[in-house]
Amino acid sequence: MTTFEETLLREVATLPESRQADVLAFVRFLKISLPGEEQIKNDLQEALDDARATAKEHNITLQDIEAEIRAVRKGK
Repeated sequence: MTTFEETLLREVATLPESRQADVLAFVRFLKISLPGEEQIKNDLQEALDDARATAKEHNITLQDIEAEIRAVRKGK
């Protein structure tokens, strides 16, 4: 067991049983509310697709983006 796990177990052990149940419920909540790797990949792909669609709609090229980055970096 890691130091973190040991510390966590010691802390939880000192709580009244009713509060221990709250800790368990919170940990379970955290586990189900975190996006999985697949969801993160899907969200990223959707964001990239949206960005590409916006760029196409406004006729923004990769060269335009690179020129803008260079201009901003020169201004620093």
